[in-house]
Amino acid sequence: MKNVWKFSLIAALGGFLFGFETAVISGAEQIIQKLWQLDAFWHGLTVSISLIGTIVGAIVAGRFSERYGRKPVLSAIALLYLLSAIGCGASPFWSLFLLFRFLGGLAVGISSVVGPVYISEISPAKDRGKLTGLFQIMIVSGILVAYCTNFLFADTGDHAWRYMLAIMALPAGIFYVLLKKIPESPRWLALHRNIDEANAVFHTLAQSALTQTQQTENTRHSPSLWQKKYYKPIAFAVLLAFFNQMTGINAILYYAPRIFEIAGFEAQLSYLQPIFIGGTNVVFTFLGMSIIDKFGRKKLLLTGAVGMFIFLMLTAFGLKSGHSTYLLFYIIGFIGAFALSQGAVIWVFLAEIFPNEIRAKGSSLGSTTHWIFAAIISWIFPVIVEGGENGGFYIFLFYGIMVVLSFIFILFLPETKGKTLEGIDQNTN
Repeated sequence: MKNVWKFSLIAALGGFLFGFETAVISGAEQIIQKLWQLDAFWHGLTVSISLIGTIVGAIVAGRFSERYGRKPVLSAIALLYLLSAIGCGASPFWSLFLLFRFLGGLAVGISSVVGPVYISEISPAKDRGKLTGLFQIMIVSGILVAYCTNFLFADTGDHAWRYMLAIMALPAGIFYVLLKKIPESPRWLALHRNIDEANAVFHTLAQSALTQTQQTENTRHSPSLWQKKYYKPIAFAVLLAFFNQMTGINAILYYAPRIFEIAGFEAQLSYLQPIFIGGTNVVFTFLGMSIIDKFGRKKLLLTGAVGMFIFLMLTAFGLKSGHSTYLLFYIIGFIGAFALSQGAVIWVFLAEIFPNEIRAKGSSLGSTTHWIFAAIISWIFPVIVEGGENGGFYIFLFYGIMVVLSFIFILFLPETKGKTLEGIDQNTN
């Protein structure tokens, strides 16, 4: 079990870079808008170009990881993160900056599929939730560190935004080196190479080996995802990913300083307050991960939806009043409810709901859905907020309505806690 935790933690470092890449733009976006004199539309593109990259990355991730294996693809991700960090920090003009931000997004998209899939495939059933949840813990840790480095670099002059973005090169390099120590996924080996090689890895992980019968049942090829027998897990994954983004979580993470400025807070405080948001995200994600295998995925999702709705409504009406002393507490409440539920469950669920033979493809579809709507939400947020009076109120009201709809959908989800990956397949057919 010790090796499982070690390998899972290394693979989850891709989540740290995922989180850092996602949140670091919040500190640089207003500086960049002024530097290149961008209107609301082009500024929205500049922020969301990374998310467009994640869509492409999520689409190709399943095919690449099925063909080449999980480990080589994780190594390629590390190099993409490294290139993006250096390129963004050194970009002399806007179009080149967009290119490197796109490459960073490409890495995030692939990572969001391959990282959780790899961890789920090396994890025993009783601990799979918390082990796969390491990826989410690393995401929120990366977000927190990004907020902290943004705050530290905020007063370093005209090139502050370059330092904010380039610092990611350090953890990217560490991630690449550590990946050399992990084995290939045994379930990928069983499907694409041979059962003996797979069982050797299972022995390293101190888990029961796969039998030849299990391998035959799973087949040694990767069938088409679009078959009738897979429609139910496809629907579950796509809708959960859709509602995950309709809560507005990425808009809040990307535009946190701007939201606080809209509410009347001073600029310096607007950079400091996201650190509290990031800290809350980490604490409640740890809490969610510690109980996910005990209480199950479904209970966490339903409980969190209630909390998110309450705090989204408080935020909406707080913004409508023009200034809310308690806005920080409302947003922290929302972040806590999200982290405990959707944040804790999304990557675990996408990595376990599909059968072995199509897991990477199915997770890729769910992740693609997630990033398409993340890009849409992040692109239109500044357009709506700057488009007229009470734009902030209307956008948060919309998020609250979507949370209500997500609650209804969650009632129909299957519970996957404690089941083997093979057992989940039987439960969703």
